[in-house]
Amino acid sequence: VQLQASGGGLVQPGGSLRLDCVASGRDFRINDMGWFRQGPGKQRELVAIEYDRGTTRYADFAKGRFTISRDSAKNTVYLQMNSLSPEDTAVYYCMANALVGGARFYAAYWGQGTQVTVSS
Repeated sequence: VQLQASGGGLVQPGGSLRLDCVASGRDFRINDMGWFRQGPGKQRELVAIEYDRGTTRYADFAKGRFTISRDSAKNTVYLQMNSLSPEDTAVYYCMANALVGGARFYAAYWGQGTQVTVSS
């Protein structure tokens, strides 16, 4: 499974961005999809995740500002980010838990990351 993220860039404080991530490959099934981020000198952390049954989980810093959504038919996950601040500057990674081919268990697959920079 390959994950391709897009939509990052430079935005001013208070601005918005939408990140997209498309999963592709052969013979796979995805249950959960989500977004993580890693800021300069920091560990990777959860931003938001949408589970297979449609429930979502957000990091505290994302609640009220970020919205995760999915188009399961297109194997795509989105992250709408509003009211961005410099503290949101990070590389954002999409993640999918996928069952590939004849595997017995789901495994986590990661995209390459997209840079989000919030600066005036």
